[in-house]
Amino acid sequence: MAIQNKAIDAYIAKSADFAKPILIHLRKLVQEACPEVEEKIKWGMPFFDYKGPLCNMAAFKQHCSFGFWKVALMKDPVLVRTAESEVAMGHLGRITTLKDLPKDTKIKAWIKEAMKLNEIGLKVEKKKKVIDKPTVLPNDVATLLKKNKEAFKTYQAFSEAKKREYIVWIEESKTETTRVKRTNQAIEWMAEGKSRNWKYQN
Repeated sequence: MAIQNKAIDAYIAKSADFAKPILIHLRKLVQEACPEVEEKIKWGMPFFDYKGPLCNMAAFKQHCSFGFWKVALMKDPVLVRTAESEVAMGHLGRITTLKDLPKDTKIKAWIKEAMKLNEIGLKVEKKKKVIDKPTVLPNDVATLLKKNKEAFKTYQAFSEAKKREYIVWIEESKTETTRVKRTNQAIEWMAEGKSRNWKYQN
C-alpha cells in the first residue's frame, strides 16, 4: 500500500476549497492504480514516482492540473494533443470540479500505461533547442508583460536562452487564440518566478 507523504497532506490542506476534493481524488486514483507509488514534492507540487517520475498534480487560484511525465509516449491521441497545446499546464485540461475529470477507469488505465513505460525504461527524446528564432519581445506580449510587475521583473532577470524559450513558444502558436492563451500562461508562470520549462528542471 502507498505510504502517504505528509508534505502532500499539507499541500492539499492549504489549497483552495474547490481544489481539495480534486487533489484528494486524483491522489487516491494514483495510489489505487499504483500501490508502490512514492509520493514527493518537486518544484513545489505533488509528484508521484514509480521507477522514475510517473505523474504530478497541482492546484492554482482557479483550477487544478494533472499530468504524466512521459505523456509524449502514451497512446491516447486526445491526451497527447492536450499535452502539445500546453494551455492549461496539464494533460487533462483545466480542472475546476470533479465533474471535469474523465472516468476513474480511464485515469487509472493511463496511470498503468505510464507505469509500464517506466518499467521498460522508455525515455522521451529531448527536443533540440531552437536557436534561429528571434529573441526580440513581440509588442503585444511586451505590453501585457509590463502590466505585471512581478512577471516583467522575472523576464528581465532571465538569460537570453530562457527569454527565447518563452518567445519561441508564443511565436509558434498556430492561431490567435492559442497565442493569447500561451501569452497569459507565460505571464502567470513568470509572475511566479518560473522559466518556460520549469516542470522539467531539477
